[in-house]
Amino acid sequence: MALVVIDAGHGGSNPGAVYNGRQEKDDVLALALAVGRILEQNGVDVYYTRTADIYEPPYQKAMEGNASGADYFVSIHRNSSPYPNQYTGIETLVYSRYGEAARLARNINRQLASVGYEDQGVNEQTDLVVLNRTQMPAALVEVGFINTDADNQLFDERFDEIARAIADGILETIGGNGA
Repeated sequence: MALVVIDAGHGGSNPGAVYNGRQEKDDVLALALAVGRILEQNGVDVYYTRTADIYEPPYQKAMEGNASGADYFVSIHRNSSPYPNQYTGIETLVYSRYGEAARLARNINRQLASVGYEDQGVNEQTDLVVLNRTQMPAALVEVGFINTDADNQLFDERFDEIARAIADGILETIGGNGA
């Protein structure tokens, strides 16, 4: 079976986006661990870049992923915008809109949209280290806007379904039909 790197963005002294006391690093760590558990229950080997509130630079995470020999790299984040409640939905970033990483991103987005998020699409972002320094197909998932109340409500109320959706998108890409 495949080996998947699950990267919870930010951590430690780097909280990521913050809104009304809510910190991206906490949301994404909980979600990364939940996604990883579902993958493991489905026979997928998982390498976590972090399982606690620590910070490692993105370059180090990419190098760990490469050294692990993983088949896929999925970085989990929450989006943010200049003004509260300005935008809503999920977006997945890839180095190139073509190829296996883009297929992974589309599968994850489709699953997350079925939970209730607005799908903002798969977009190229060539300057992110976890996308341009990884040697395997890599995607960075922005799971709703942390400064949009409706996205936070969905994140909190449907957390297990969101974790399942991300895992199913990964499982579908690996070669199954999801769980």
